[in-house]
Amino acid sequence: MKTIFSGIQPSGTITLGNYIGALKQFIELQNEYNCYFCIVDQHAITVPQDRLELRKNIRSLAALYIAVGIDPEKATLFVQSEVPAHAQAGWMMQCVSYIGELERMTQFKDKSEGKDAVSAGLLTYPPLMAADILLYSTDLVPVGEDQKQHLELTRDLAERFNKKYNDIFTIPEVRIPKVGARIMSLQEPTKKMSKSDPNTKSFISILDEPKVIEKKIKSAVTDSDGIVKYDKELKPGVSNLLTIYSIFTGKKISDIEAMYEGKGYGDFKGDLAHIVVNALKPIQDKYHELMSSEELDIILDNGADKANKAAQKMIKKMENAMGLGRKRR
Repeated sequence: MKTIFSGIQPSGTITLGNYIGALKQFIELQNEYNCYFCIVDQHAITVPQDRLELRKNIRSLAALYIAVGIDPEKATLFVQSEVPAHAQAGWMMQCVSYIGELERMTQFKDKSEGKDAVSAGLLTYPPLMAADILLYSTDLVPVGEDQKQHLELTRDLAERFNKKYNDIFTIPEVRIPKVGARIMSLQEPTKKMSKSDPNTKSFISILDEPKVIEKKIKSAVTDSDGIVKYDKELKPGVSNLLTIYSIFTGKKISDIEAMYEGKGYGDFKGDLAHIVVNALKPIQDKYHELMSSEELDIILDNGADKANKAAQKMIKKMENAMGLGRKRR
């Protein structure tokens, strides 16, 4: 069985875009692959975090993984910092990385632009991400378009390590969903939906209350012609809403366009709000149930144990390949 690895940062409640672009597809993947789903808290600290808020977010994200349908009997769910091999392998991957290639990473450029001081961790984020993936002999990594560059670097580092030391790493393939890989901002539909956007109207949190969801969808930017039609270039706002509608209902976009022929945006947005609220309600109910129980911590303890066993095997191979440590009796 092929292996899948994916990680999400616990830096705030995930958005509808995260759910559609990542978590939703994980439910299907866990039935076909050996899946490792990681809460990458060590990546989160490349920028300043409030420690209490971070701990709360780690647990919250774990609860959401399970609430959307991840089955801990089928997939391994764990917290990155609870598996020391990630930091160990991250250092080794830094040592086969070049500063120039790390400085060319788009996310590093974006997050460091205009700042007087930048964390070294922000620069070396990609080798740690490579370590996360390579530790588990990962075959496929499901990501959004924005992470494709990091995956290309992961492949380069794996090939470089294999060639220079020993052929121990599987070269992972990227898996980008055909539909919904990039859900856009509700207020600036040419920009990706992001939980870090200062304008809270631009994104829907998976834990937003029904009235908040309805208000955000009804105030979503569209255009002045009132025609529900998909055209990514000329009608990015409407196209984004149509994508969300299609994903949650399973209807073809052409069929949705036909349904709203002769109707305005008011009917379309009202119906979409109702669809999204109903889809998120069971997730929210399960989330709140998990957050108030011990079940969540038991799942994470078991996940860390399983991940540690798998990761330690690869760490030994990496250390042997690089000549680290000493030969023990």
